[in-house]
Amino acid sequence: MSIKRILVTGGAGFLGSHLCDRLCAQGHDVICIDNFFTSQKSNVEHLLPRRNFELIRHDVTHPLWLEVDEIYNLACPAAPGHYQYNPIKTMKTSVMGAINVLGMAKRCNAKVLQASTSEVYGDPDIHPQPESYRGNVNPIGPRACYDEGKRAAETLFFDYHRSNNTNIRVIRIFNTYGPRMHPFDGRVVSNFIRQALANEDITIFGDGSQSRSFCYVDDLIEGMIRMMNGPDDFVGPVNLGNEHEFTIRELAEEAIRQCDSKSKLVFRDLPADDPKQRQPDITLARAKLGWEPTVPLAEGMAKTIEWFSSINLGDYRAPTPNY
Repeated sequence: MSIKRILVTGGAGFLGSHLCDRLCAQGHDVICIDNFFTSQKSNVEHLLPRRNFELIRHDVTHPLWLEVDEIYNLACPAAPGHYQYNPIKTMKTSVMGAINVLGMAKRCNAKVLQASTSEVYGDPDIHPQPESYRGNVNPIGPRACYDEGKRAAETLFFDYHRSNNTNIRVIRIFNTYGPRMHPFDGRVVSNFIRQALANEDITIFGDGSQSRSFCYVDDLIEGMIRMMNGPDDFVGPVNLGNEHEFTIRELAEEAIRQCDSKSKLVFRDLPADDPKQRQPDITLARAKLGWEPTVPLAEGMAKTIEWFSSINLGDYRAPTPNY
């Protein structure tokens, strides 16, 4: 295997840090850039002594000149409370960040992968969602800064591919969880585990019947690397996620069970434009990448709870008031 120089934007975040782990372990020279808005330096602290890892504090909305072979573009706040805190900056991160990494890829003749999202499907009226589905997104709603920002980034990636023959990859990530999730990111897995461990009431928005498909982080990173290393004639987009569907109430009950918690369920109004269902059709990932998730929810939750139990919440600052 040849050693590559690989840039990971958002590399100190939840997914980015796990990706940096894998790439460093494979022997590649990894450059991690992050502005540390929603990430923690502690996520990559263990990599700092390695000779093949470099950490740069940088905001992807500003140009950066590096010589690289591959780029994984993961930079963007991904939890609703965080991306809605500064919606204009969120849109700029998706759009200007895509322009900056695509410009670098064009100049360096590098492969570049865009971490897009299942949010491009909006509140879907097709279930499960195949890549051919164009989505049901509210372009002026409170989630639009993220949904439409990621959709615009996909547009830029495919326009660079068509106009400049840039070697792109586009993946659409469905709900992913695991160790190193920010405990105050406001997502259901981290919220439920944090509340269950503290025996606090578990907050469910809506009646809990809305569904999600939860993919363990190790499975997601495997799919991401397979996509980058796949054939150049398959650029995506491709769904990466777990096809097994669970209701939000089932997830809360699993957290209570595994934490041996005394928490009770409390219900609040469902936020605007919150999807009622979210489940990937991964037929394409199976056919093109030979990929499918292998970690069941109970096992992944146990690993995630073990990590949450090991950290000191006082070491984590909530990035925004909206969590």
